[in-house]
Amino acid sequence: MLGYIVSEGRGTADRLIREVAERLRAAGVPLAGAVQVNVDREADRKCHMDLHILAGDAVVRISQDLGAQSRGCRLDPDGLERAVGMAGAALAAGAEVLIVNKFGKQEAEGRGFRPLIGEALAAGVPVIAAVGAGNLAAFLDFAEDMAEPLPADAAATAAWALARRGALAPGA
Repeated sequence: MLGYIVSEGRGTADRLIREVAERLRAAGVPLAGAVQVNVDREADRKCHMDLHILAGDAVVRISQDLGAQSRGCRLDPDGLERAVGMAGAALAAGAEVLIVNKFGKQEAEGRGFRPLIGEALAAGVPVIAAVGAGNLAAFLDFAEDMAEPLPADAAATAAWALARRGALAPGA
């Protein structure tokens, strides 16, 4: 019940995951998790990275402005952990699907959404995650035999989640 999408091209996974969330919402599925929306800025500045929390309308900025010439990681780990906390509250309140915008470096190192993915799976809640090619090996190591590749197709991915929600109730 851990589906993952590997997509090519900048922003492709963000758009795909967002469309999957929209389809599941339209079907009335309570969601936990987040989708990423990048906000363009001036030409000499990198975009802002915002996580839109799927349970409600909160938006959490997960990028830091390190200056126009910076080359380092601009992820704001505190912002990411705030988003994870909000997603965790939605999961505890009865969400039926967890959507993780990206299994990235933080998750590969055991932080970010990784613990929440484990909680969702233990509760029988299906999880959909986008995984970058650079973190695929770490994701597969974490997921062991639970990972199922999904097509880079929003309709098929939403159908996968709908077919699995409630399929493995805890204690079943």
